[in-house]
Amino acid sequence: MSYTAIVDYGVGNLFSIASSLKYLEIESVVTNDAEILKGASHIILPGVGAFGDAMEKLKSTGLVPVLTELVKEGKPIMGICLGMQMLFEKSFEYGEHEGLGWIKGIVRPLEESFKAKNIDLKIPHMGWNSLTFAKTGTPVLKYVKEGDFVYFVHSFYADDCADALKAWADYGVKIPAVVARDNVFGCQFHPEKSGNIGLSILKAFSEI
Repeated sequence: MSYTAIVDYGVGNLFSIASSLKYLEIESVVTNDAEILKGASHIILPGVGAFGDAMEKLKSTGLVPVLTELVKEGKPIMGICLGMQMLFEKSFEYGEHEGLGWIKGIVRPLEESFKAKNIDLKIPHMGWNSLTFAKTGTPVLKYVKEGDFVYFVHSFYADDCADALKAWADYGVKIPAVVARDNVFGCQFHPEKSGNIGLSILKAFSEI
């Protein structure tokens, strides 16, 4: 039986993602068990809160080497919101923190970029924004049209990740919304809070 494993490391909206998958009739399990992760067909890494704390909690589970090996084996893995940011090399959220390094790029504060460009927009970036597609596509967007709206809640954003950029949103600066490298995917927005568009992204991911 194939199933999607949602990584439980004490950070994230685990059960809203599980509910979305259930609605799509996709079998899922919330787990921090290495063997269950190894047996999954797909893995979702959720996350809310602060980058440094989340990375420490993930490391404390002992799952980072397991997940890294599964990435190398080619298993499809998707990071959501903070889970996407953790896919990158490092974050400058309240200090400097090492990420998982599965995708090239860094995470910066919106506040810093807004000040540098004299942009007067509210932080966090919260609400619905439309997607603009990059030149190279990705299978997780196969059911999505350019201009479709998704729901964001974040104060930090990915940068220096042009090689992996698949879709972005305009919020004063160019916010990477969907990134992908080989079998690793990330959504800065919340698919589980983005109505039918978000559901279609989860469905497409399950079909990879």
